[in-house]
Amino acid sequence: MSGDPAHRLAGRVAIVTGGGRGLGRAMALGLARAGATVIATAARETAELAALSGVAGTEVAGRIVPVQADVTQADDCERIVDRALHGQGRLDILINNAGRGMKYVSERFLTEPTRFWETDPAVWRMVIDTNVNGPFLMARAAAPVMRAAGWGRIVNISMNRETMRRAGFSPYGPSKAALDAETAIWAQDLAGSGVTVNALLPGGATLTGMIPGDVDPVLRAKLLDPGVIVPPLLWLASGASDGITGMRFNAALWLGDADDDASADAAGERL
Repeated sequence: MSGDPAHRLAGRVAIVTGGGRGLGRAMALGLARAGATVIATAARETAELAALSGVAGTEVAGRIVPVQADVTQADDCERIVDRALHGQGRLDILINNAGRGMKYVSERFLTEPTRFWETDPAVWRMVIDTNVNGPFLMARAAAPVMRAAGWGRIVNISMNRETMRRAGFSPYGPSKAALDAETAIWAQDLAGSGVTVNALLPGGATLTGMIPGDVDPVLRAKLLDPGVIVPPLLWLASGASDGITGMRFNAALWLGDADDDASADAAGERL
């Protein structure tokens, strides 16, 4: 990607769901530092959104707009998109990051797997509703706006396929497998519109709020920093990735010392 990193997304407007912590926070700040105006959402963690806005106010001249909204509610998703249109006049980028992880099934999920028949049906529904239905509702609200503009980016945050299949990882694993399928189908549905749909994953266990606070220190030391996801995200969000759709990119394989085309070849695979 060429040009000043501070201006490569100047004029663009992005939505980052689940933007208050972890990967969402890293992506919201990364997009804002690259010049985009970012609407960062959270369903409940308003204090984290307020803290994020404070960081943005000092680092990137207030380019982050916090909005409390629940992606499982269609009305909230429409409201987020309307906020972008009425507040910023456009919507270019949607990052579907909001998600619920295995800690809702058990705080000991890393060491004591919960078998699927032991999972509380209410928790199963909550995870599926957030991780599968939430991205659908957000993309459903955003896609018509992007199609009308003739350009747009939808990026769905995925995970390693090995983890999708890991014993005891229901319903989180199945929810992310479904999101990969959504990504592949939506990319085909939007083919030729100028709107691309891709999946992006950090490439390993990452230090986010989904990891229990009492995790073994040795394991914690091996966790990826959430910032690993920012370089490929900025490429996907820019015009440099025009025409790239229906792909899955592993941020841990992004080549930091190579050009973006070489990095994309190393990190990407067809869904």
